[in-house]
Parts: sequence; structure tokens; C-alpha cells
Amino acid sequence: MSGVGAASPTEPTLVSRDWGFLRVVRTVLAIDPGRAKCGLAVVSRDEGVLARTIVGLADLADTARLLAARFEPQAVVVGGGTGAAVVTAAICSLPIPVHVVDERLTTRNARARYFHDNPPRGWRRLVPKGLLVPAEPYDDYAAVLLAEQFLAAGEPSDSATTP
Repeated sequence: MSGVGAASPTEPTLVSRDWGFLRVVRTVLAIDPGRAKCGLAVVSRDEGVLARTIVGLADLADTARLLAARFEPQAVVVGGGTGAAVVTAAICSLPIPVHVVDERLTTRNARARYFHDNPPRGWRRLVPKGLLVPAEPYDDYAAVLLAEQFLAAGEPSDSATTP
């Protein structure tokens, strides 16, 4: 890569305007907020999903800080639905720009991704997937989708709140 903003001709360059300069965003920490728990995922443009987990609100700030220290994401993406304000306040100490994004349809799509990765077994194979309920929470899959959508979108809008 020769300098900031270099990318392949078919791949848009995602940049983050923070601290007065531009950085190429290749890795993001995404958070799917909820009332009691949040899904977190670290996704790299080059390597795919690096980590995903589900934590309670009480553990959100510590977990986000640990993931940020380990993977050094260039942006944090927070779904703009239920609990977004609480989550944004909880992670405000991170020295990474936070982007609140539309999370419309992510729960439905996360459910489909969950069943793709964890296909039903036994008699559950015969039940239409739209009627199945996942055996475990899948908020982390929603966070993965938020990150993938953000990385695929190109340059972020001015929804970033700089630390």
C-alpha cells in the first residue's frame, strides 16, 4: 500500500477523519446494542471476523476496551436502535471514532447467518427456518453484519463522534 487512501480499483477506500488526519479503516469494532446485553464483533476487511462475543451491559466497556487493545480497530460502529445512547456513553473513553449506523434488518439477517453457520440437526431440519428459534443468543452475528455493512459502505458519513 503506497500511502493513505491506496486501495484496489474495485474496492472503495474507507477513511476515518479523526485527530485532524486521515486513516484507512481496515478493522472495526461493531456493537449491536440491546437492553440487557450487547453483541460485539471485530471484523477486518482483509481477514474477516476476528472475534465475536455477547456481553451484559455491565461488562460492555471492559470488553470493548480489551477488544480494542488486542485488535486495534480504526473505528467503532454502534447500531442506532435500542440502547444506542447507553452503549455510546459506555464506550466514550475509547480513543477511537464512534459511528452510529442504521441497524435496520440486522436482527433478521443475523438470524439467517446464525442458521447458515449452525444448521439445524435432527427433526429441526424439517422445520422451516423462519419458524426456528436459535438455541442461543445471536447478537454477535448482528454486530458482524453491522461491521460488514460499514466496511462495504465506503467513506463514512459525518456521524462520527471523535473522542
